[in-house]
Amino acid sequence: MEAPPDLADTGDRPPATRASRIENGISIFLLVGMALLPLLEIAGRRVWRAGIPGSNALVQHATLWIGLLGGAIAARDGRLLSLGGLADRFPDPYRRILSVFTASVSTAISLLLAWSGFQLVRAEWADRHYVVPFLPLWVAEAVIPAGFLLIAWRIVRGASPKWRERAATAAAAAAFVAFVASGIILASAPFVAAIVVLVVAVVLGAPLFAALGGFAVLLFRHADVPLASISAEIYRLVTSPTLPTLPLFAFAGYVLTVGNVSRRLVRFFRAIVGWMPGGIAVVTVLVCTFFTTFTGASGVTIVALGGILLPALLAEGYPGRFSLGLLTSSGSLGMLFPPCLPVILYAVVAGIAVDKMFLGGFLPGVFLMAIMASWAVRGGVRARARRTPFSIEELGAAAWEAKWDLLLPVIVLLGIFGGFATTVEAAAMTVLYAAGVEVFIHRDVGPRALLTEAGTESTRLVGGFLLLLAAATGLTGYMVDAGVPQTILEWVRGAIHSRVAFLLVLNVFLLAVGCFMHIFSAIVVVVPIIAPLAATYDIHPVHLGVIFLANLELGFLMPPAGMNLFMSAYRFEKPFGEVCRSVLPFLLVLLAGVLVITYVPELTTALLPE
Repeated sequence: MEAPPDLADTGDRPPATRASRIENGISIFLLVGMALLPLLEIAGRRVWRAGIPGSNALVQHATLWIGLLGGAIAARDGRLLSLGGLADRFPDPYRRILSVFTASVSTAISLLLAWSGFQLVRAEWADRHYVVPFLPLWVAEAVIPAGFLLIAWRIVRGASPKWRERAATAAAAAAFVAFVASGIILASAPFVAAIVVLVVAVVLGAPLFAALGGFAVLLFRHADVPLASISAEIYRLVTSPTLPTLPLFAFAGYVLTVGNVSRRLVRFFRAIVGWMPGGIAVVTVLVCTFFTTFTGASGVTIVALGGILLPALLAEGYPGRFSLGLLTSSGSLGMLFPPCLPVILYAVVAGIAVDKMFLGGFLPGVFLMAIMASWAVRGGVRARARRTPFSIEELGAAAWEAKWDLLLPVIVLLGIFGGFATTVEAAAMTVLYAAGVEVFIHRDVGPRALLTEAGTESTRLVGGFLLLLAAATGLTGYMVDAGVPQTILEWVRGAIHSRVAFLLVLNVFLLAVGCFMHIFSAIVVVVPIIAPLAATYDIHPVHLGVIFLANLELGFLMPPAGMNLFMSAYRFEKPFGEVCRSVLPFLLVLLAGVLVITYVPELTTALLPE
């Protein structure tokens, strides 16, 4: 989106390029530090019986820093997630006018979020708290206003290559900020007008973080609540103990993408099931399930595997829409298997033994994977796709080639359940293992190229993703403070007396939650509310957990805001509407599977001890 400046060819590196390299270098440094500190923590406990003081706090705050810096990098490269550039469909000069309009609103929201961060920093300045010795909390939090200011500047630069139009963008943004900051918006009519402006901007192509963050800003201002509450919610979630697993597993996923692990896994699974009708489509289901299980992030699976699986599906004769829908949908599989992080987090929040959640989720996970594989077989038969003859020699060779890659889940399982590591430390171990395999065993890529490519790409992806999550967190905070979830569930308690009807309403509610909220946020916010309510309908706690996770897994695919839809559009550079249409048949298949899981509790409880 950002056009390069007009510079004379002097042979020197342009300042903007030098700045970009510095940003990329800082982001790689942060990622490497996030991976090394947990490993040093493990070594410290083993060698001198003590960890590294403050390492957990540093890793958690590094997640905040990498999120805001990555968001600025995504804005720099025009990679912020949006619904699509509807403004680009208009002819000039309307296209330029609409682009300035959307950029102005996005810039204004970024500036208001920066002001929210500044208010938080100012409050912490007075309290003088420290993250670790010599690192005041206000310094760590200063990345929030600094990051949003940098994003605002990048959006202004990306609005147009012409300085006149950039100046118009900045002026319009300043006017919108003044309007929101004034007391005028406390009245109903100006508040509604501001909401309409924001909605129009989002439809025309404004970034999604501006939509979610903008709604949060407008709602807080209309309620006359200090905007610092938004940044406080952002800080609380992004520095949570479990969230560092996201950038670390994303880093590991990109490390695997830079190498040839996708090719080796595809070869291995193709040797097993390639002879079946729809063989490569079934391979897609299996490989995506494998990746999501150990990364815990379905979006990372789409990013990591899309580059090899989509061309493979198309080469075998599958239609483009079917291939796109299969890859997007399969990315959400695997979230019920050990050691997937959402299962662990749900068990912790709900107070359920982790091993029971793993046992309860195993058969439902297999069931969802099986119905997706069956639909894939159907697609292969209809497309008359080619098959691969079975060969025991090829299976042995493929298994030997992929042996180090197939050990990845074992590393995570041993780390967590062997008592060697926390989930964050296990994620760091995954990064180390993946990098070691790619650089020193397979030698697919050198260390410098791996850090440059995997580090920068994962920072851009995680930044755009965490920016969206941060904005959604502010909106969620307002909804919780306003008592919206409690009001809804109290109504359910009073209006619904049938267990079957309650489960149906719960499905609808959780699908909406999964569509609009990140799964980690949903677990933390929603589980404490619905768990006591479900107990009144005599629903087994583990069964409720599986229903919850299965619905949120499906919520990743629900328009208009399912996260995997945006990830797929982002990865494959497809229009958002095309991705939604491609996913619809798979969404219906998985919805049927989720209903079976909901109304057949024995599928969950069969493996549980009495």
